[in-house]
Amino acid sequence: MWALGLGLSVLIGVTLGLLGGGGSILTVPILVYVFGLEPHPAIATSLLVVGTTSLVALVPHARAGRVNLKTGLTFGLAGMAGAFLAGRVSAYVAGRTLLVGFALLMVVAAIAMFRGRRDDTAVRPLAPLKTAVLGLVVGSVTGLVGAGGGFVIVPALVLLGGLPMPMAIGTSLLVIALQSAAGLVGHLGEVDLDWRLAGAVTTAAVLGSFVGSRLAGKFSPSTLRRGFGVFVLVMAAWMLFKELGP
Repeated sequence: MWALGLGLSVLIGVTLGLLGGGGSILTVPILVYVFGLEPHPAIATSLLVVGTTSLVALVPHARAGRVNLKTGLTFGLAGMAGAFLAGRVSAYVAGRTLLVGFALLMVVAAIAMFRGRRDDTAVRPLAPLKTAVLGLVVGSVTGLVGAGGGFVIVPALVLLGGLPMPMAIGTSLLVIALQSAAGLVGHLGEVDLDWRLAGAVTTAAVLGSFVGSRLAGKFSPSTLRRGFGVFVLVMAAWMLFKELGP
């Protein structure tokens, strides 16, 4: 199963580099259903994998001018507080409840991306205070369900933050890295990590991120937005079937 798991882990990096999110959507199921981790260790490990991979994938996006540093830092730093506190709280929530909640949030995010905005190119950033509040809310989701948050961050930056899709993708990677770090710290006192497994999955994901980042600039904003929505919806349906099905 290690070979299968590591092969799938490459896709974690590809989706992060290409879509600016979706890494945790793959990471948590891979760790739980392929590597056999319990939900709480899987959630904590996911934060390490996704945060590290996002940081690496951020570099080519920044070089291509697809990162709004001001929005990313405001959103991300506010989100770190929410991610840390929610990470502490998540230890007291049943693992199955976390996974089902994770999947339902994915459905909401997918629907939002299908609806989209009329203009995928104009930049209409939120005021710093509103950006910080949005980051705090999304950060809480990040820490609670072990998501790097890209599946929520990208729609938030596009639909509420006023960023065009390509810039939302790059900026999301900065936010994910910050929030994942805070969420991981919140989890470390409650769970033990398999560092060998975490290192192997992270390495595979980082390799995939180089491929995803190179592909990101080759698609239109609307195509990326709809593709992101389809990907998230399919993964959500699969997780709900696994947790609630016969």
